[in-house]
Amino acid sequence: MADHYYNAEDLGKFGNIGDYQKEMADKFFSYYGEVFKDGALTAKEKSLIALAVAHAVQCPYCIDSYSSDAYEKGFSEAQMMEAVHVASAIKGGAVLVHGVQMMNKVKEISM
Repeated sequence: MADHYYNAEDLGKFGNIGDYQKEMADKFFSYYGEVFKDGALTAKEKSLIALAVAHAVQCPYCIDSYSSDAYEKGFSEAQMMEAVHVASAIKGGAVLVHGVQMMNKVKEISM
């Protein structure tokens, strides 16, 4: 067994997810391809969004993939890091706003 859960080589195997369920993989890849085409947002803009989301969901494969993709599409290191900070602020805010649930519960049980 490997010393860690994530192996960089596995990113290159992503296309193999259809080996055990081809029909579903084909549908996923078709949808994925459509999502990242130019639309109301450009493919370039979507790449930066994907980079930020990759950090928010903490997917090392996605971070690798969209770091390369965003850089290749012309985003600077500063722009990419700013997108990561946006993701961090949103994720941190989401944690904090859920603190209202805790406050509500504590008020309920302390009465």
